[in-house]
Amino acid sequence: MSNKLVYVGIAIFTVYFLAPIYILLLLAFNSPKYTIESVYPPLIFKSPTLNNLIFAFTQYDFIHPLLKSLAVATLVGILALIVGIPAGYGLSKLPGKIAYPIIVVLLITNMMPGLVVAIPISAEFIRLGLFDTIPGLAFAQELVTLPLAVFILQGTFSSIPREIEYQAKIDGASTLSYILRVLVPTTSPGIIAAFLISWMFSWDEFTYAIILSPIHPTWPVEIYLNITRGNILAAIAFSLVFTIPVIILTILLQKYLRGEYLTGGIKS
Repeated sequence: MSNKLVYVGIAIFTVYFLAPIYILLLLAFNSPKYTIESVYPPLIFKSPTLNNLIFAFTQYDFIHPLLKSLAVATLVGILALIVGIPAGYGLSKLPGKIAYPIIVVLLITNMMPGLVVAIPISAEFIRLGLFDTIPGLAFAQELVTLPLAVFILQGTFSSIPREIEYQAKIDGASTLSYILRVLVPTTSPGIIAAFLISWMFSWDEFTYAIILSPIHPTWPVEIYLNITRGNILAAIAFSLVFTIPVIILTILLQKYLRGEYLTGGIKS
């Protein structure tokens, strides 16, 4: 009986999370008269067509927003590792009663509304020449992704026995050499998890993007602009393509998105 309840629960959650993707596919590949022009649109495919996608990708610019989103997300992931690896390593060396409050302070940024943070940042970025640029947007999004990356990396590094580092030091390795040649290869799954979390957050981030990059928008902002302008078919097509990279990354790299890499456990 208990196993049946588990299966029922899994089925319900599966349907709940896959339903939006199914609706998106209906909107993208069904004729508009059965979807956005219908009062009671059917929940099955009728008159499947590629005309929606062809129309959207031939009539609207999608290459530049796509490339900008890819560039920003990749830069955010790289910066999260460049800063997060030494920060996570340093925190993993501290006792839990010291490391835990530091991580909590880092995560306070995530508790603040993005709009409150983005407006003063945009004024400063205009002065520095970073407004509406890929590095400027990446630096702003790092305020949210970096604490998460440090949280994951600290827990990952804390799981490595101290004896490994002691042995490396005995063999003559410096701290930098130990991190690059021993720690990073050993904890690569956790490092990849931190990169993926940072990348995926940046990929669909909206608040910082619309305030700090309104002239040359990223992909989420472009979808929003098409919706507000009434270009529903374009928004639907862009949303479908926007979802594909996340699905592919999740499927290919799901072995790295495990609980042990995301818990950020802290040793006392």
